[in-house]
Amino acid sequence: MEEIQLLDAVERYIRGEMNAEELSYFEQLRKSNPDVDQLVVEHTIFLHQLNDFGDRKQFRNSLHETHTNLLDTGTIKEVVPKVRVIDALKKYRRVWAVAASIAGIIAITMSGLVTYFASPKSNNPALQDLRREVINLKKTQNEFSKKLNTSIENTKVPANADAIPAGTGFLVDGKGYIVTNAHVIRNAKSVLVQNLKGQEFDVTVVLIDKERDIALLKVKDSSFKSIDLLPYGFKKSGAELGEQIFTLGYPRDEIVYGEGYLSAHTGYNGDTLSCQITVAANPGNSGGPVFNKNGEIVGILSNRQELAQGFVFALTAKNIFRSLEELKKSDTTFQDIKVNINSSVKGMDRVQQIKKIEDFVYLVKTY
Repeated sequence: MEEIQLLDAVERYIRGEMNAEELSYFEQLRKSNPDVDQLVVEHTIFLHQLNDFGDRKQFRNSLHETHTNLLDTGTIKEVVPKVRVIDALKKYRRVWAVAASIAGIIAITMSGLVTYFASPKSNNPALQDLRREVINLKKTQNEFSKKLNTSIENTKVPANADAIPAGTGFLVDGKGYIVTNAHVIRNAKSVLVQNLKGQEFDVTVVLIDKERDIALLKVKDSSFKSIDLLPYGFKKSGAELGEQIFTLGYPRDEIVYGEGYLSAHTGYNGDTLSCQITVAANPGNSGGPVFNKNGEIVGILSNRQELAQGFVFALTAKNIFRSLEELKKSDTTFQDIKVNINSSVKGMDRVQQIKKIEDFVYLVKTY
C-alpha cells in the first residue's frame, strides 16, 4: 500500500491537488530524498507524454468528424482509391509506430519505478567528490599514472614524479583559460592538462574559489594554439527541470560521454549553488562540463551523495560568471577574459556536437 500511496501522492502533487500543509511536507520530502525527487521528474515526463498522445488523438478525431460532416452535406466528395498492398502496409505501419511508442513509454516508466523501489536507501548521506575515490586508491593511481604517462611522447612530468589523473577541465576562453573544480587541484604542487590527442600543457593556477569549488587555470605553454571563438556557449540561467543534458569527462584515460536530465534545481540539502542531474558519473568526472541539447554549458560536475547511485550534483554555470567577475574586480590584468554565450553547435546532431567540442575538454593531472 505504501508504494501505491506514494504514487498517488506524486500524481496529486503534479496535478496541484494538494492542500498547503501537504504541499509543504511533500516539498521537504523532495529536498531530503533524491529518490522521491527523481520519481516526480520521471512521472511528470510520463504524464506529459500521455497527455500529448491524448491531444493528438483528440485532434485526429476532430478532423475525422469534420470530414464526415463535409461528406454528409455534400460539400466534398470522397474518391475511393485502388487499394495496393504497399498502401496498406504504410497505413498500418503508422498504427504500429503509435503502439510501439506507447509500449516504449510504459517500459521506461516501469523501469524507473522498479529502480526506485528496489534501490537501497542511504541512512547516512554524505557528499563524495568525484575525485576523492581516485585519491584514496593510491596503488591504482600510480599504476594508472605510469601507464598513462609512458604512452605520451615528450611528457612534461618530471622523471622523479608521478602525475595523478585528478579530474576534468574545459576551456572557458580560447586564450587558454581552463575551468575545473577547486577540489580537483587540492594539495597539488604542480598542474598540467592533457587534450584528446595526448598533448600535455603546463598551466598556472589563476584562481581558487573554495566557496564555489571553482578553479581557473591558464595554459602557459608556447605549444598551445589559442582559438578565437569556442564552439560552445555558456548559459547563465542553467537548465530546466527534466531538460536533457550530456557530459564529457575523463574518468579513464580516454574521453567519456554521458547523458541524462536535470532532476532538481538545487543540490545536496537544498544547496542553491548546485543542481542535481541524473547521469552516470565516476571519479575523474569532477570539473567536467554539463551541456544542454544546444551545446551550451549549464554546469560543472562536482560531487555525488555517498552510497547513492544514478545521480550527481553539478555547480550551475552562473557560478563561473560570478567567480570571473570577482577575479576581474580584484585584478584588472584579467579583463581580457571573455565568456562566449552563443553556441555554434546548436541544431547539430549529438555526434557532430561532440566532434566540435571534445578538443576543448581536458584531463587535469597533478603532481
